[in-house]
Amino acid sequence: MNIISLDIPDVKLLRPQRFRDARGVFCEIYNRQSLSLVGISVDFVQDNCSVSQAAGTIRGLHFQAPPMAQAKLVMVLRGRVRDVAVDCRKGSPTFGSHTGVELDGDNWHQLFVPEGFAHGFCTLEPNTIVLYKVSAPYASKLDGGILWNDPDLGIDWPVAADKAVISDKDKQLQRLRDLPSPFSYAITA
Repeated sequence: MNIISLDIPDVKLLRPQRFRDARGVFCEIYNRQSLSLVGISVDFVQDNCSVSQAAGTIRGLHFQAPPMAQAKLVMVLRGRVRDVAVDCRKGSPTFGSHTGVELDGDNWHQLFVPEGFAHGFCTLEPNTIVLYKVSAPYASKLDGGILWNDPDLGIDWPVAADKAVISDKDKQLQRLRDLPSPFSYAITA
């Protein structure tokens, strides 16, 4: 597996090796030991799956606060998304910055989003299926997020605001500057 650090080095793009033959494709998409060898030692405890019917569907920007903060490993099974992570860790040199990649169901690349980041995506094709692992079970009282189109973030979403398909809940999220972030940046030696 090829692992690439993005603009925010804690966020990683994982590119698993795919094997093709006359039958089709085989790919190992998750291996705890391989990931731990490159510093991703996360105990994933739950898999989630979303199906978005329309292109231009925005899901996010979501996080879960401590003590149930979630790291995520995101991949697309069908379709394509623009996937984004926003650093919400107080004291981080990249606080308020974002990074992202395009993920699709053809290459099975994955985005690793550590705890302390808000995560979201915009579908680029109809009937997109996104599968993601999380490191803590869902806890509704610790569910939070940032407004997807917060102008301070400057995320270049591939859909106009008036054309985006967004849940009522996500439309009500606050801007990052109004968020008392529950995350702190820890320097690891």
